[in-house]
Amino acid sequence: MSINWFPGHMHKARKEIAEVMPQVDIIIEMLDARIPYSSENPLVSQLRKDTPCIKVLNKADLADPSRTELWVTHLEQERGIRALPTCQQEPQAIKRLLDLCEQLLPERNLALKGARAMIMGIPNVGKSTFINILAGRTIAKTGNEAGVTKSQQRIKLEQNVVLTDTPGFLWPKLSPASCGYRLAITGAIKDTAFDYADIALFAADFLLEHYPEALKQRYALDELPQQGLELMDCIGAKRGCMRKGGVVDLQKAGTILIGDLRTGQLGPLTLETPDMIAVECQQAEQEAAIKAKEKAEREKIRQQRAKKKYR
Repeated sequence: MSINWFPGHMHKARKEIAEVMPQVDIIIEMLDARIPYSSENPLVSQLRKDTPCIKVLNKADLADPSRTELWVTHLEQERGIRALPTCQQEPQAIKRLLDLCEQLLPERNLALKGARAMIMGIPNVGKSTFINILAGRTIAKTGNEAGVTKSQQRIKLEQNVVLTDTPGFLWPKLSPASCGYRLAITGAIKDTAFDYADIALFAADFLLEHYPEALKQRYALDELPQQGLELMDCIGAKRGCMRKGGVVDLQKAGTILIGDLRTGQLGPLTLETPDMIAVECQQAEQEAAIKAKEKAEREKIRQQRAKKKYR
């Protein structure tokens, strides 16, 4: 199953950001620390050119600290990029962002000439809460759902920084396909755009491989099954998610698993690593090349048939 969610307001937001980007001195991109690659917008790398960029790894309290360190190192290998892990429980860490703005603009005296910053990020990454903490007052509307911010607004911050807030948006094609699953699991995609049982099975397989002890502790399991579907059956049986005939209701069991993951009940965890993403991207490129070749061959056959028909 392929998961995509790109409503009309996201297309509009993308166009507006592309128009404003050339006027920006520094870009602030909010990422989900649990899925730094899947939550990273390809539009940033396409449009930023030499513009400095701060990658904010938000919700770091929900992420695996050791994997967050890996991602910080990985992201900062790119020229002009700094990575900043944050969470709303640590407002002082969030306010370090203004110091990073000064560091990334060493030739600019912000006291004399302010900096124009743009903040962007996927839906439900915590951008509005982050802005309110940074500004020291309630400016941006917050909500624990995707797509709360609908239009751009400018905000005056300390240290002579003017911040342009933008609506959260995704991109039309999520690749590799696993990125769509991770975005859905962490709440960046509207719940109506996917099937809970489907993404829960994806999460269950991942957690069995990477965080087995967390599953044992959360669901009081002495032993773990080998497959995600079996894990869903165990969770459903433990939590009373049963249908007639003694069959587990996978939708209800999936809702429990995803809810526990999103709220940190399974402990801090990260759903991807740089090495994992490198393998997935390579596989996606190979699959795309095969599909492109098959399409070209079908088109060649179609043209040959057309020529024979009209001879």
